[in-house]
Amino acid sequence: MRLVFAGTPAVALPSLDAIAASRHELLAVVTRPAAPQGRSARLVPSPVEQWATERGIEVLTPAHPRELAFRTRLAALAPDCCPVVAYGALLPERTLAIPEHGWVNLHFSLLPAYRGAAPVQRAVMDGVETTGATTFRIVRELDAGPVYSSIAEPVGPLDTAGDLLDRLSVSGASLLVETLDAIEAGAVPTPQPESGLSLAAKVEPDDVRIDWSRSAEELARLVRGAYPEPGAWTTYDGERFRVLLADDCDESLPLGVIDARRREVLVGTGQGSLRLLTVQPVGKKPMPGPDWARGVRLAGGEAFA
Repeated sequence: MRLVFAGTPAVALPSLDAIAASRHELLAVVTRPAAPQGRSARLVPSPVEQWATERGIEVLTPAHPRELAFRTRLAALAPDCCPVVAYGALLPERTLAIPEHGWVNLHFSLLPAYRGAAPVQRAVMDGVETTGATTFRIVRELDAGPVYSSIAEPVGPLDTAGDLLDRLSVSGASLLVETLDAIEAGAVPTPQPESGLSLAAKVEPDDVRIDWSRSAEELARLVRGAYPEPGAWTTYDGERFRVLLADDCDESLPLGVIDARRREVLVGTGQGSLRLLTVQPVGKKPMPGPDWARGVRLAGGEAFA
């Protein structure tokens, strides 16, 4: 089939590699426009745009996919299907209707569970034991289209959202190519089940502020689900303090109180203690929790707010 791929971040690259190695023809990619990064606010093209440019593949960067110029060019390319991985913009009906076989999304959950922008982060935070990836035909309603296929992926007890997404991006790439092969052979998607629906809203910084009254087990999941971005955080000495990696233990301490030991740093929670493995004070690089504690020379009794 003739394809136009839509995606933006690095998680889409394994799917691009798999499509490029398949029998299908990649005509162009659609991605979000270059975005400002760093203190200089220099415009940086997306990973998908960089991938395509390096290979001499046409890149389309509409500010919004409803734009007439974009729809006109897409219609001229005449793709049979448009595979999508983390594109980052809603597709209007007139754009969805252009390819004969529609737009086929690779979503990182077992739909209808975790529809939305942050399925992997929310799954880790919720402590589910199994998630996965699903291919489905995009419709107007968010992540509600009929399903072609899915694969399951166990969630390890120490998996971060980054760990899980790395694995799913690779296994999902194979699933996406298998789905495109099946569509070419005449496969028809089936409606999603009505039961098991859950939503996975985008994770905002306020969602991952650490509430020390919660249990250590819940907070450890929160930290893992927020890693690498946006990063769970609390405050120390009036400044934001990121907790990047942590696990839980049964030891009881007062809420938020820091117990710095030779080889570990524990913090009291509503049930048990959170062990700080990797932290990032404001203006500093990530560092082991014990290294931070030695550097600030805690006297005893200090607490996170």
